[in-house]
Amino acid sequence: MKLTSKREDLVSKLSTVSRAVSTRAAIQALSGILLTAAEGKVTLAATDNDLSLETDLAAEVGEEGTVLLPGRLLAEVARSLADDTVSIESREAERDVEIRSGSSSFHLRTLPVEDFPKLPAAADDKPGLKLPAPALEASIELVARAASRDDMRPVLTGVFVTGSDSELTMVATDSYRLAVKRTELEVDLGGQLEANIPARALRELSRILSQEGAEEATIWLLDNQAVFAAGGITLTTRLIDGQFPNFRQLLPESYDHDVRLPRSEFLEVTRRVSQLAQRNAPLRLSFRPGELEVAAETPDVGDAKETMPAAFDGEELEIGFNPEFLKEGIESVDGEEVLLRLISPLRPGLLQPVENEDFRYLVMPIRLNV
Repeated sequence: MKLTSKREDLVSKLSTVSRAVSTRAAIQALSGILLTAAEGKVTLAATDNDLSLETDLAAEVGEEGTVLLPGRLLAEVARSLADDTVSIESREAERDVEIRSGSSSFHLRTLPVEDFPKLPAAADDKPGLKLPAPALEASIELVARAASRDDMRPVLTGVFVTGSDSELTMVATDSYRLAVKRTELEVDLGGQLEANIPARALRELSRILSQEGAEEATIWLLDNQAVFAAGGITLTTRLIDGQFPNFRQLLPESYDHDVRLPRSEFLEVTRRVSQLAQRNAPLRLSFRPGELEVAAETPDVGDAKETMPAAFDGEELEIGFNPEFLKEGIESVDGEEVLLRLISPLRPGLLQPVENEDFRYLVMPIRLNV
């Protein structure tokens, strides 16, 4: 294999695919990036067996071939080069690859190409579902943060995605909070969509959509895989098996208190007071007619409280929340006001926009010690 590329292009593409390089796998090939030069183009690919990334590199192909190189090291070497042009040439006898740029010369030992897994590909005879990139990216950003990071319950580490006609819904929960985003699309999906997709993969997709400025993403659902194509990059991920919780049953049908709060002020007060909610201490929200007091206390550290106006009436109500979960919920609500819906100190609270229910963020309370 022999190719010549612009250093800037090479660094950019390696930066993208290296996010799928495994750092802990027992199979050495999963720590590598596969370079394939064929039919006048160069493809870069990496996988950790759960997530795969593949993209094309603009390059002049002098000789076709395939090599597998240590991914992290290759990316670091490319970033360190000073010249604008890079040439990469395999040396079969030495079982390495020579990288030249200006007066710099590197030799990297190759990894066994045959050990690199074959990546899933979109079915040629099956048209993919096309999703508008801005709506998809926005939904991922709002929902993925609520997915669990605990591998002991794999089904909760994903985002449940459903779609039909011109409606797309994304749901995630870690059992302590639940985020639901419904999006009315301007185009018809052209088919049914239902899959539990790892939140990590969707975060990578969101990053790709943002960096590449793609207008749309195409998704193919295979037997146990999802393939996304956007901005010249193909992302493949395993789907998560298991029954995702029925999120509609988790959402209360009615609430006793609907409190409209200025979003920016509520968020700033929560951020300030949360500094004293350490060591898993709850954030206390005390509602009185016309007023909300936000308070926190950590033994041996200190305490804080702050009041703000609130359109609340009825009997006083005090409820505790995880400060980080509450902050993230407020941040996720769009608009100048946020609607906080409450039932009782031991029932979950709901954050949503005042105007609609397109986004809902349910958070479980923490039992307070009197």
